[in-house]
Amino acid sequence: MTPDKFERTLIARLKFKHLKLLVTVNEQRNIFKAAQLLNMAQPAATKIIRDLENDLEVELFERSSRGVSPTLYGDIVIKHAKLILSQVKHASEELATLKGGLAGRVTVGTLLAASAALLPNAIAQLKNERPNVSINLVEGTVDTLLGGLRIGDIDMVLGRLPKSPQDDGITSEVLYYEPVVLVARHHHPLANQKNLNLADLMDCEWILPPQTTNLRQEINRAFSNAGLEPPAKAVESVSMLANRTLLEQTDMIAALPNQVARTFERLDTLTRLPVDPGIEPGPVGVSLREGRELSPAAQYLLQKLRLVADEINQG
Repeated sequence: MTPDKFERTLIARLKFKHLKLLVTVNEQRNIFKAAQLLNMAQPAATKIIRDLENDLEVELFERSSRGVSPTLYGDIVIKHAKLILSQVKHASEELATLKGGLAGRVTVGTLLAASAALLPNAIAQLKNERPNVSINLVEGTVDTLLGGLRIGDIDMVLGRLPKSPQDDGITSEVLYYEPVVLVARHHHPLANQKNLNLADLMDCEWILPPQTTNLRQEINRAFSNAGLEPPAKAVESVSMLANRTLLEQTDMIAALPNQVARTFERLDTLTRLPVDPGIEPGPVGVSLREGRELSPAAQYLLQKLRLVADEINQG
């Protein structure tokens, strides 16, 4: 089948309810469960999928005793179905905005650097002025979050940006530059020592971000520049709550963005170690899908993020 024929078939046969069905089946990996969620009869849902497969002359899902899973063809159709449904959501939000009062829903992927001050302060300002806007926060590693951004599951990703350009299809805006500091519990054996360097910390247990994160790569480079191997005894975690508890209850050390460290210091639970990690301040900002117009609610959140970033720059 040629591209033109695929296009004609999709335009003629696909309806929005079909797109929603494909996405829901992919999420549930089960046609019966998907049909229940969409208030459809299973035979009707099965027929829709079979008819689409016959019209497109490809198999969209593989069936097994454990359920269904998308084929390579199914992955492509589902990816674009998500993008189309995302645009429909944005259209609905713009219509609601015109009719009266900014509302809508924004899904934000957040990395560690943005989770302590930038994002919560921006959300607080937004909710104070636009209480009808719903915010959905998704934590994860940069590869997972950017994957969600590309397919439309996430509206924007906040956190430490790579110093090199992003992948194709992603555009980034730097909001501020942030240093990295080393922290430990109060009364840590190294807390009051002077003239510490990275070599003095090699025998310590560390909490580090995963290898796929921008911050971890910078930490590894800092050790390499000092002629050292990265810490071998490390717990990899991006959970603020888990990291804080581990630091409070053990002699572990963590390399954290400055705003995260300041949050822990205000809670009077952790202290900074007197050592320069050798990591230059890195860019913290927002990543967006190139060419995709943000919904009014997402645009408003982006405005608030810029305002909070200005406050951080001035502080």
